[in-house]
Amino acid sequence: MNRREFLGTLSASLAAAAGRLPANRNIRWALSLGLWSHFRPVPFTDVLDVMKDTGFIGIRLTGFPGVLKTYNITTAQMEKEVSKRNLHVATISFGGPAQDPAQRQKVLADAKRAMEFLKNFGATDLCVFPPGRQRVGASWDVAFKEMCETFNQIGALANDMGFRAGLHNHLDEMVEKPDEVDKCMAMTDPKLFHFSPDTAHLHLGGSNVVEKFQKYKDRITYMDYKDAQWTTPTEDVVLDNGTVYKKDSKQARFFASIYDLGDGEIDFPALHRILKQVRFKGWICVDLDTARKGPRVSYERSGAYIVNKLEPIYL
Repeated sequence: MNRREFLGTLSASLAAAAGRLPANRNIRWALSLGLWSHFRPVPFTDVLDVMKDTGFIGIRLTGFPGVLKTYNITTAQMEKEVSKRNLHVATISFGGPAQDPAQRQKVLADAKRAMEFLKNFGATDLCVFPPGRQRVGASWDVAFKEMCETFNQIGALANDMGFRAGLHNHLDEMVEKPDEVDKCMAMTDPKLFHFSPDTAHLHLGGSNVVEKFQKYKDRITYMDYKDAQWTTPTEDVVLDNGTVYKKDSKQARFFASIYDLGDGEIDFPALHRILKQVRFKGWICVDLDTARKGPRVSYERSGAYIVNKLEPIYL
């Protein structure tokens, strides 16, 4: 996909969607920069323009602090470009070796640095990823306890800085399976550390997504709405950036299993009713790992699903 195709106006579909973009009231809708890493490089401003056109007013940055180098942009320049479009940086994907006591102080220093960066944009959420499962060197229970203790300290630091830090569950990381989500929630202080769930990774990891939302509804501060259904690819997965995953690989199966909102198995209307119960106010990120017809089309489709299926339940 070349830049012209990526930025194609699709005037007919935009005209049809005019006036029916996500309302961004109690719930503010964001997208993740991670999707663009699977496409050929474009300027950061092109990403912002797609956001503006499709009604997603926030972004979750990935790869901080390297993202500034990747897009050849300074913090001040990013803030200027975001502000002039009336957009926001909602959070970043933060992670580190939280299971390693020898590196705890570095993890906390990195978390502080990340939140200091986010302060430039008025953000108040830190989305915390667990360490990769392959990083566990000591016994699992010891590593898990250490991770949770570090999460509590990140949460305390976040509170002191006017932020809320929350767990972002993820496949192939230490909080993947249903019992691991419950264990992490039980071993962290609800006053310090919250829940920032990813619906696709919950579902693909074996959780009942609606049950998890209901159980931890009072700890949810930020979330990813991502649709999914385990799908076995019939051919190699070829990304726009040239990366190829063989059809029988774990990566190919994952990419084949991610869908635009409403095309998978996740019951988002039920989740939305739970958010209405607790009068949730905050960010929901429509995170995509694949966009079969390009980012703009996928976000238009997901935006239409939000307007037609979710906003009648709760704005």
